[in-house]
Formats: sequence, C-alpha cells, structure tokens
Amino acid sequence: MSSLSLPAQLPASSITATKKRLAKLTLWPLVAATFFMVSGGTYGTEEIIHGAGYGRGILILLFLPVLWCLPTAFMIGELSSALPAEGGYYAWVRRGLGNFWGFQEAWLSLAASIFDMAIYPTLFVFYLKQMSPWFGEGNHAFYAGLFVVISCAALNLAGIRVVGITSLWLFFLLSVPFALIVVLAPFKLNALGSAHAAAMEGTGLGLLGGVLVAMWNYMGWDNASTIAQEVERPQRTYPRAMIAAVVLVAMTYVLPFVAVYLTGIPASVFGGDGSWATVAGAMGGKILGFEWLRFLIVLGGMMSAFGMFNALVMSYSRLPLAMARDGMLPKVFGKRSTRTQAPWVAILVCATCWALCLGLGFKRLVTLDIMLYGASLMLEFVTLVVLRIREPELKREFRVPGGLAGVITCGIFPLLLLSLAIVESGQEAVLGMNGLVFGVLIIVLGVLVYLVTGLLKIRKTKPVVAGEIEELEAV
Repeated sequence: MSSLSLPAQLPASSITATKKRLAKLTLWPLVAATFFMVSGGTYGTEEIIHGAGYGRGILILLFLPVLWCLPTAFMIGELSSALPAEGGYYAWVRRGLGNFWGFQEAWLSLAASIFDMAIYPTLFVFYLKQMSPWFGEGNHAFYAGLFVVISCAALNLAGIRVVGITSLWLFFLLSVPFALIVVLAPFKLNALGSAHAAAMEGTGLGLLGGVLVAMWNYMGWDNASTIAQEVERPQRTYPRAMIAAVVLVAMTYVLPFVAVYLTGIPASVFGGDGSWATVAGAMGGKILGFEWLRFLIVLGGMMSAFGMFNALVMSYSRLPLAMARDGMLPKVFGKRSTRTQAPWVAILVCATCWALCLGLGFKRLVTLDIMLYGASLMLEFVTLVVLRIREPELKREFRVPGGLAGVITCGIFPLLLLSLAIVESGQEAVLGMNGLVFGVLIIVLGVLVYLVTGLLKIRKTKPVVAGEIEELEAV
C-alpha cells in the first residue's frame, strides 16, 4: 500500500522526527490519563457504600480490581505491547477478527460515548452550582457545560502531551482534599456518628446494586489503548501504566471510605453525588465561618469531571482517525494538525456531537454503559485468544501468564460479572423503553450501518494485512 511505502522514501532524519512527534506521552502522564478515563477519583462511588454498607462496600471495591480490572489490564497489556496501533482496541479486533468485527468494536464505543460523554459536563455543573447557585438559573448550566466541551476540545487540539500533563496536574490537585480526609480521620475517631444517628446503614442499592455501580466506576481501561502510536515505547509503557493505574484507582476508592468509617459517620450518608461535600464539611469544620474542606471537595469534583471529559476526548477522537485510514470512514477524519499531530477534524466533529447531547440529561445510564462497553470488551478478549492461536509468533513484550489456558481464563470473571450486571440492571428505562432492549437496538443498528455503507460504497475498507501495524509502528 502506498501509505506504507511512502515513509521508506523519506530521509532517516525525517523518520526520526516523525516518531518523536507521534510518541510524546510518557509513563506517568499515561497513568494519569488512564486514571481519568476509568475513574476521575473517589467521586461517583458514594452509592456503593450507601447500598452495601462499609464492610461489604469496601470488599467490593477491593475484590473487583482483582476479578474485573486485572484481567482487563493483562489483556490490554499484551495486545498493546503486541499491536501498538492508533485506534487501539479497534485495530486489535480488526486484526484478529476482520473488518466487520473491527467496525462493530468502534461502533459500540462511539455509540456509548454519545450517552457517556454527556455525564461529565453535567457533573461539572452540579458541583459548580454548589459553589455558585447562579449557574442553576436559566441557561447558565448549559453554557457552563458547553464551556467544558470547548475547553477540552481546545486542549486536545493543542496536542496529546498537553492533555497528559493536564491530567497529571488535575490528579494531584483533586487528590489533595481526599488526602486531607485520610489524615484528619485518626483525630476524629467515632466523633461524628452522633450527628447522623438517625441514619441507617446498608440501605439503597443492596449488594448486587453495589457491584453494578462499582463495575461502572472501574470501566474504561481499554480507552487508553487508542493513542498507542503517540506513547513513548508503548510495548513497555502500557503494561506498566495499566498495573499502576489499577492500584492507584483502587487506593483512591478504598482509603477515603476507610477513613470516614473510622469517624463513625454511617454509610447511609453517602446517598449520591454531593455526599462527599457533606462529609468533608463535617470533618473539616469551619474556619471563620468557612467550610474549607467542603469547598476543596466541591472544587475537586469540578476538576474530576473536567479531567474525565478531557482524557476521553483524546481517546475517542482516535477511533475516527484510525477508521479513516482503513477506509471505514471518509478520509477527512484522518486529517492531523501539522504542528501538534492532533486529529483536528475528528476532535471537532466528536465535540460537536457531544455538545448537542448536553441537554439530554443522560446521567448514570449504568445499564447501557455496561452493556455496550461489555460487548466491546468481550470482542477484545476473544481477539486475545484468536491472536494467540493464529499468530503465536507475534512479538509480545508482555504476555498474559499461563499460556493459552491463562488467556482463556483471563476473560471468564469479566464475562460472569458482565452477565450478572446486565441481568441485575434490567429495570432501567432509556427513552421510554427497557434499557436492555435499547442497548440491543444500538448493537443491531451497528450491523445495519456496516451493511448499508458497504452496499452504497460509502465504506471503502482496506483488507487486513498481517504486518501493517508493525510497519506503521516502524515509521
């Protein structure tokens, strides 16, 4: 293919310069970006403790990383190190299972993003209104959400390194108030329970509901894979980044809850978004009439929502870029900025679609998120097995331990958890219909879009070539 032969005609110095432009994200900025793609901090975990109580809730948050996150991190570590291609999981599935399934992988992710990305500007505005009720009047909330979309698009247009460094700083800043909660807890042992004595522990979602919400809070590990060609030494960096991010996310979830438990505050206080602000107000008290720790928690909530949206713009925008290269989408989506190498067309189109969804009010559509994400994740685990069988000679800097049996076993617990979550969450409604039915319709629509674009010759898909990813990475 001409796109593969062209770099061979360039001088060696030009090839070196190209690699430096494309491989800008180092280990810790990648860890921070992954942190925001998956978690965004302790926010969003309140209902787990409210529903399951401290004991079971903390156990859920500790065991899910082992049963859900580590297998996924292992899978991503192997496939990222073997196939460090732009588009990440889309490129893996296309390589292992062919064009049809590669298209479905990208479709599921982009379709889910339409609903998922509306959540984060909404959360940003939620915390902003706690600082200034003015943003709850008129259209002020919409414009504040639009500010998040435009700002994150601008940061992404500035380049991947800007996004990575921004994520790193946001991680440190939003971690400060929770670190203060952990530090203050030993000085307030059992001192704050009386203020909430009427509250009852363990009400709300229940154990299975807690597992469902925890899974939602631990989703998105594969999002970091889409930027592989813009990461320094991806074969080595990805496995390390995935393991470090799993540990980091688990710690940010568990430690603050353990600290609050020591103060005697009952679990039912955590009734939803904003609960951490209430807890922080009780723990930090007032200085000159100002609830300083509550203010920091609210400010951290805004940074968390902003950081998640910012990192996910970076991730999702690489899918149209990779698909355009393969003929799945018009070539215009493959355009990059000559200065920053950012896929500016993909970023602007995606940001526009997400901005149009701000008024939909979709929030915590756990059923839909888990169903669409789960379907795409299962395709990735199948790809892992298929590539082990079909291409055993493929160079893998990191391998899932245990040989083929270990690879197959790796996907069992995530599959069981996904099945449990989908069955348990079948009560939710989306646009007036059952959430599971709505999710199935989206999946079926992806098949129809693939067939129709083929018949109309809109899709001009290139054949899958076994060595194309390695050749592109060598450029």
